[in-house]
Amino acid sequence: MRPTRNSILLLTLCLLSGCRKTYVVPETPMPPNTVLLSQMMRELSATPGFTEAMLKQFDSGEKKGPALMTPKLIKNLRERILGSDWQGLDRFPGWTMRAINPAVRGVSHFAGKNEKLEEASAVHPGASPSSAQVGQFLDLGPYALDKGETVSLDEPSKLPGFTTDGIVTTLGDGVVRGDGPNEFAAEHAESQRLADVLNRLAANKLNGAQKFEAVIGTNGAASPEELIASLQQAGHTIVVNDARYFANFGHFHYKGQDVMVPFFVDSEIAVPHTSNRPLLVPVSHAEYEWHIRGPKINADVSYYFGIDGKAEWRTMDTLDQGWVMKRNAHEYTNSDAVEVTRLTGLLVMAYMHLHAAHPTLPFGGYYALGVCQDGVSAIEHKMTGHVTLFPNTADGSYFNDPRDAEVNALILAIPKDRAGKKPEPERIFGSLPTAPDAEGHFNAITIPGLADDLNASYAAWKDGSLERTYTTWQYIEALLFMGTAIGVALYLATRTHRFLKAQPVQRKPLR
Repeated sequence: MRPTRNSILLLTLCLLSGCRKTYVVPETPMPPNTVLLSQMMRELSATPGFTEAMLKQFDSGEKKGPALMTPKLIKNLRERILGSDWQGLDRFPGWTMRAINPAVRGVSHFAGKNEKLEEASAVHPGASPSSAQVGQFLDLGPYALDKGETVSLDEPSKLPGFTTDGIVTTLGDGVVRGDGPNEFAAEHAESQRLADVLNRLAANKLNGAQKFEAVIGTNGAASPEELIASLQQAGHTIVVNDARYFANFGHFHYKGQDVMVPFFVDSEIAVPHTSNRPLLVPVSHAEYEWHIRGPKINADVSYYFGIDGKAEWRTMDTLDQGWVMKRNAHEYTNSDAVEVTRLTGLLVMAYMHLHAAHPTLPFGGYYALGVCQDGVSAIEHKMTGHVTLFPNTADGSYFNDPRDAEVNALILAIPKDRAGKKPEPERIFGSLPTAPDAEGHFNAITIPGLADDLNASYAAWKDGSLERTYTTWQYIEALLFMGTAIGVALYLATRTHRFLKAQPVQRKPLR
């Protein structure tokens, strides 16, 4: 028994002391004109007040994916910067969803109430959003909810063009937060009008909303899907893409260079031949994108549920940094484009009903009601029968309004990453903003060290040798179980030996 106990103790101590080979996070090669967050912070963290000023910036912005910066995460980030833990900063935070979930739930328990929204809404199932909630969670542009109106889309939009006002902020010391225009910025006026119109058409289903209609040519539309069908009938080509990016939760630029700021999550996949080192993957940002080209309208708009609490159509004309990449996982045209639009309109309304029923959820319900992936996953499942996005965080218990029965069923049908279940590899690799090449490699990814880890893990998944990681406590439990089993076996063997030894020996009589 004693040698067994000593062996177990030794193995346990080895695991607890980290006797495995230390992994050094690579810092090269880097894509052109790009620096790591750690490089920027090495140079600026000693500047008085800069670290705190930067930390305040992390909770604002749009395309953030599930990079929700709770107080616990902010504290962790601050400690890494002040402790000069540059290795940790380049794989921040590297937590499993099992660890992230309690940090978010803790905020929900202690978040202060929004009295303005709480008083403005009757908080019960079936409540309609208040005017304050509509203004906060759904952008309608110049189109009022309480005003019936018919808008012609035959004439060019009179809205202003693209501007970086309110998007780009100078923080000093060579640091800028926010991105400039992309190739769609020239169409901003048309795109903004289309996003406002689609949101207002979806809002026709809200209780108390006056009828709003959009007209293109001789066709009128009272819902988002009717508008897309009308545009198709008027000769417009419409493509809807299911787009995936690496979420950029920094949007920083330093001395004219892009700053690489992914948000890493532990996939609980063991990178092959690394003694249980977990595959850390940057979380993705997912959205649906409508690209419309035709005789009267050229516009590009997207839909996602963002950290601002808005589940809505938006413009998509700011530039993404090169390391973020992009992949269109699915492409929908013709009647499929109409159906995706219909489902998206239902999501817009479901989230407005959720805001009315739960007006004091922190972060506008972001995370509790899902992240950008949840809605895209729900529609992907309906359209293809598969879900290839991670993570999904919606708490299905909130989705119980009978007016939104179809959305409720869609959300309940997708995998959840709230209870600690290890995510399926299909969703880990499916969330990536690039597909493997013909040889199964992800070498297009420019985040240092990530492509090698993905290549090895993907190959193991395909050949059936992929293993999942185990926590130190799980190792200890396994060792204790094995030790107990060995101890029981030795005990039984000892008892059996003593029993047999105690039996009288039958001897043959002497002659």
